Amino acid sequence: MRGASGGNPVRAMNRRRFLLTSALASVSAATARGWSLPSLEPARADDWRTFEVTTRVEVRQPSGMTRVWMPEALTEDTPFQRTLANVVQAEGGTATVTKQSPDALAIVSVSFPAGVPPVLTLTSRVSTRDYAVDLSGPNHEAAPQTLDYFRRPTKFIPTSGIVQSTALEITKGAQSDIDKARAIYEWVVDRTSRNPQTRGCGTGNIRFMLESGDLSGKCADINSLFVGLARASGLAARDAYGLRVAPSREGYKSLGTASDNVTKAQHCRAEVYASGYGWVPVDPADVRKVALEEPPGHRPLDDEMVKQARARLFGSWEMNWMAYNFAQDVELPGSGSAIPFLMYPQAETGGTRVDSLDPEAFHYEISAREIG
Repeated sequence: MRGASGGNPVRAMNRRRFLLTSALASVSAATARGWSLPSLEPARADDWRTFEVTTRVEVRQPSGMTRVWMPEALTEDTPFQRTLANVVQAEGGTATVTKQSPDALAIVSVSFPAGVPPVLTLTSRVSTRDYAVDLSGPNHEAAPQTLDYFRRPTKFIPTSGIVQSTALEITKGAQSDIDKARAIYEWVVDRTSRNPQTRGCGTGNIRFMLESGDLSGKCADINSLFVGLARASGLAARDAYGLRVAPSREGYKSLGTASDNVTKAQHCRAEVYASGYGWVPVDPADVRKVALEEPPGHRPLDDEMVKQARARLFGSWEMNWMAYNFAQDVELPGSGSAIPFLMYPQAETGGTRVDSLDPEAFHYEISAREIG
């Protein structure tokens, strides 16, 4: 059995529980880059916070064999996250793990034979710390070899046609990568809006958004629009799919969790690679979330809190959030069909895909707690 992109083989495990532990990267390597941003303190070696996130999944109306797919926490160490462990419990099920690089994607696949209740849990432990890139000047970072991969078009994020023409118009006159990225970010913030009626986090179908002129949606729509426009202008960019795991310490009620129950706290962010600066974190979708949802709600873009969020979210992330992967057009092992991204648990029973957003047929709960 091979990964979704024909990558590394995976190991089947016919037991109730398995543990995958990633090696920890040196903290000093991450701190050497000098992350900083006005109003954010530079990260220190002891700034890491550790969270335990548990997802329990139950397919309530199984019919014959049932398969469940779930994303593990990020499989590579980054300046903002280190994954310590992923633990799966699946009574009576057969579990495999498929990994795909450079998307830092790991898919847990669990098969349940007919007659076995399809119930499983995935517990992840991650350490995170606030992430900010010093934008005061280039630091001459060497470019990684994977940049071309993050310039490629995907099914929902094309880089030709209206996406390319829009990107070229936005970045006209921009001389540097960081200038292009800034121009796209400001354009997206100015022209998009958050639509609370969008199911889940949206689909990220940016060609439809541009052709229809409807630039509303949620994070997977708005941040994918940024990523697609960046790629169409020649920049490497990627969505980072994940989950909010704690309240915001920066005063934004809309950008954090309200309890340990984080079942509906999925959120994708974005990164863009700028020559001389490395991977730069951005989140235009959260600017729009602040504008719509931060009490008392429906704040204009010139509102002081919105302006602060707009400035902060080009170059930094508050890491009350856990990343799963950077993958798009994800093929679920054994399924034969692709989905735009893997941020929610997925399931099939009796050969039919279960709606991951239908709580009657597919029930799951996610809890998060800080443990260190």
